[in-house]
Amino acid sequence: MPERVLQFGTGVLLRGLSDFLIDKANQKGVFNGSIVIVKSTGAVEKVFEMQDCYYTLRQRGIENGRVKESTNIITSVRRVLSAVEHWAEILHVAANPQLEIILSNTTEAGLVYQAERIFATPPLSFPAKLTAFLYERFCKFDGAIAQGVTIVPTELIVNNGILLKKYVLQHAQNNDLGQPFLDWLEAACDFCDSLVDKIVTGAPSAMEKEKCWAKWGYQDDLCIDAEHFTLWAIECNKRAEQRLNRALAGDESVLLSRDITPFREQKLRLLNGGHTISVALSYLTGLETVGEMMNDPHTGALVRQVILKEILPTVLPISNTAAAFAQSVLDRFCNPYIIHPLLNITFQNTAKMQMRNALTFKRYYEQTGDLPSFMCLGFAGYLLFAKAEKVENGQFWGKRKGIFYTIKDDKAAFLNEHWQKKGQHLTQMVESILKDERIFEKNAFDLPNFASQIAAYLQQLMEQGVAVALKNHLNDSLGFGTSSRGNLDGVDNHQKKN
Repeated sequence: MPERVLQFGTGVLLRGLSDFLIDKANQKGVFNGSIVIVKSTGAVEKVFEMQDCYYTLRQRGIENGRVKESTNIITSVRRVLSAVEHWAEILHVAANPQLEIILSNTTEAGLVYQAERIFATPPLSFPAKLTAFLYERFCKFDGAIAQGVTIVPTELIVNNGILLKKYVLQHAQNNDLGQPFLDWLEAACDFCDSLVDKIVTGAPSAMEKEKCWAKWGYQDDLCIDAEHFTLWAIECNKRAEQRLNRALAGDESVLLSRDITPFREQKLRLLNGGHTISVALSYLTGLETVGEMMNDPHTGALVRQVILKEILPTVLPISNTAAAFAQSVLDRFCNPYIIHPLLNITFQNTAKMQMRNALTFKRYYEQTGDLPSFMCLGFAGYLLFAKAEKVENGQFWGKRKGIFYTIKDDKAAFLNEHWQKKGQHLTQMVESILKDERIFEKNAFDLPNFASQIAAYLQQLMEQGVAVALKNHLNDSLGFGTSSRGNLDGVDNHQKKN
């Protein structure tokens, strides 16, 4: 098949996302195109070469409450080229008239600007490499508008397409590539913002690989695991939409839109916000992973109430997709094949709390005149988690059941200042934290009675113990007992009635 796609990065995300979707489009006979991958580091291209660029994608998870597993051999990648060893060959791809799309995932660290000459072999940064490639294409085709390309970065940065275009234009200007090239970039090339929501965990363990190989009947050193759920929202104009529809065969998991802001909010508030408001409290009850959190009758009930009853009503409506997305989030949190430690999710909890949940608190209050009680309990759990019991060499440590854990948060020192003040009431402490602009932006959580309610929950957590306080809150709020099965039935019935 002709090479229609250039991809920067051999990472597992694109291999489990775009390469898989393009393979599906090829199987349907829609796209008929292959991928050239540019690898910047390592020697993984040798492994691809040994396997003719074929690899297996295994997807496993929970869908509508049931375990689902599928396996696909991906054949859409034609070759992998090293930027260091094959830069001239990569530039030669620019002369291919059938090339339509450029994809990238170079991580957030790769999407940066650094002043450099794009005529190096190769340039160092990804934006400089892309500029050199596009300039080569411009020259080969004498600036023909028809030979422009659609560029879709997938790095986890808001407005990634806008940012990448800015860096390319900056390289073009600083390298004196001329106004005709700048005009061609504007007229012929489409830089598309995109949002990816899919967990690709990477290669199975060595033991798991052996089991897979025995089951499949072949050895695959490039096999990767992922969840089934896929959402790829791409902001594009009509020309880019036509190209991407061919490449991705109109797959239902790909959302092509003139504005992806609502999808970004949907993910930020329901999935990311649901995580952030729940994990500290769940960790303090003695749990270790997201799976354990969801399987526990009390923390599982907390998460479901937070997502379905408190966050979901505040999310901007998106053609009724928000409710379905919320349910998929719960399924994904329950995925037994993805081991996600709660402690890892608490990294930079303060910044995440403001970014993901502040607006939810405000919208909920505006809609109901009240505060979301389960989210308030989660916020109190976040503050308790950030209470340092030991400080050594600038590192802050909390304590859970007699064992220390690290508080990996840039705001830990400021939070500790407030916790260490003597003689203050809890409400005063919470108020001082909320008003400290070193911790939160001004008025981020400025809501009536917010500080007093958080302080009341914080006192309950400290006096009763986190697990007991959570059980009591569930009983008071939802009216069901404390037995394991009773709690689950109570939550299910309460959700059905509401």
